[in-house]
Amino acid sequence: MPSLLVISSAPAALLDGKPFLDRKFVEGMRFYADLWDGPVSCLLRVRAESFPFGRVYEPGELPFGIRFLPSGRRPGAEDVAGQDVVLCSGDNHDYLHLAGLCRRSGQKLAFIIEYIPETRRQILFLDRSRSLPGKIRSLIWNVGQEIRRRRAFGLADGLQANGYPAFDAYAGVNANAIMYLDNRMGSDLLASRDEMAARRRRICGGAPLRLVHSGRLERMKGSQDLIPVAAGLVARGIDFELDIFGSGSLEAELRRDIAAQGLNGRVRLNGAVDFETELVPFARQHADLYLSCHRQSDPSCTYLESMGCGLAVVGYANRMWTALCRASEAGWAVPLGRVEALSDALAEAASDRPRLAACCDAARAFAGGHAFEQEFGRRIGHLRRLA
Repeated sequence: MPSLLVISSAPAALLDGKPFLDRKFVEGMRFYADLWDGPVSCLLRVRAESFPFGRVYEPGELPFGIRFLPSGRRPGAEDVAGQDVVLCSGDNHDYLHLAGLCRRSGQKLAFIIEYIPETRRQILFLDRSRSLPGKIRSLIWNVGQEIRRRRAFGLADGLQANGYPAFDAYAGVNANAIMYLDNRMGSDLLASRDEMAARRRRICGGAPLRLVHSGRLERMKGSQDLIPVAAGLVARGIDFELDIFGSGSLEAELRRDIAAQGLNGRVRLNGAVDFETELVPFARQHADLYLSCHRQSDPSCTYLESMGCGLAVVGYANRMWTALCRASEAGWAVPLGRVEALSDALAEAASDRPRLAACCDAARAFAGGHAFEQEFGRRIGHLRRLA
């Protein structure tokens, strides 16, 4: 039976000698172990401390092997020795040399790619900790890494692109490329028929709009636009509620702005909560629309996860949401960085209730066709064909 090694950039740590792993990563690895016809293992770079959304796993609890790569060391021939198929992150420049290594050894290699050059540039120039000369140096360095990346993808046996932008950018580099839409919404988490019917009754009955936002509260994620959008809705006379889930460096600023704008009765900060047991049930039962202020074109799984809860989406027209909105017909895409355009789109949703209800239905239907196990099954099938 062929063996599969997953080399991931997912966070990992050792606490009292036991692996502390990201829970989303572990669930993905469980699917690899269940669907792959052979032994499965992973190689992770170890961190010095714990991180959010992880937990300690006991020996024997994991159905896959795990090895740790010391911080600062690139994986070498000894790390992939004996593996039939290797799957690794193509976003991490420390792994690009594996394309040549595996080609020489006759091992099959597939890369995963999520970010496009535009997204890397956007993230770089939003980083307030870097000086302008430092940003320019990093930009030049990124150009060199992109040349390496495209060369490595051309040598690889396969490529798995997460999201429309990544597939559009790299499908021409590797003839065996597939696109997938990463998300955590298994079929058992999707909004039920009764929940969708209740939402439709609420929307068409003229109830106040119930908005939700989730994610890291950081400038890079556009969180600074949330309160201005809410203030814009008040100015337009729209009756609404906004629940914000997540934590980050902007949390205190958001709390201060909520009070300053007199929004305490409408906007709530709920902190970081568990995805499956708290966020998903809330979105399925107590929300109508997901508000996205994300400017970058990375394949944020939040879009599909919110759609799976039966939520229409209003967001900035980055490359990912533009393509996904067009494919799913699940909401509104407005010009990048235009806070007033987000408020206008939400006001339109409030006035056109039949369209809003139709967008919610379209969102649930599209997400149902791209549930976690379906997307993972396609990816495993792709790897099986390599083996």
